[in-house]
Amino acid sequence: MAFRKTLVSRAVSARRWIHGAVALGTYALVSFFGISLWWVLAAGSLTGVVFGKVFCRWICPLGFVMESVTGAAGADSKFRNMYQYHKLGCPVAWASGILNRHSLFRIRRRAEACTACGLCDKACYMATLDEGKYSLYKEGLNRPGDAFACSRCLACVSSCPAKSLSFGPALSISKSDS
Repeated sequence: MAFRKTLVSRAVSARRWIHGAVALGTYALVSFFGISLWWVLAAGSLTGVVFGKVFCRWICPLGFVMESVTGAAGADSKFRNMYQYHKLGCPVAWASGILNRHSLFRIRRRAEACTACGLCDKACYMATLDEGKYSLYKEGLNRPGDAFACSRCLACVSSCPAKSLSFGPALSISKSDS
């Protein structure tokens, strides 16, 4: 369990590099090796079934370019632009966004470990922009990880000092997970 949290934290801290490398590989497959975009759509949808909407922030070449450009305007502008990510008209984003609520892997919270510090909500672009609608720790609000626009950047998971948030199989959710 501790290994998985460390692995997620390391992956999140290196996410931009991972995204760039995988996006370059995806671009090369399509551009130089002639892989059909239908295969990219199928692969993106499959990752949506398993992990949710990870394609945009971990794999997509256009997503990498967009994130690089939107990040140049500062954190608040980046959050606002990332929130609008799903409005591009990308069929992979549509399919995987719809699957966020039903994917095999989920962002989970162990309520008994949560200190309600709010750092997860500050790291989450959805909770930051739609304060009062989404929260990872406040009861009665929508969970950002289940929303269509959440791109599973996992910044919330890596920002939790109490390690009460995790990203893992949905089937292992216990009664303490919310």
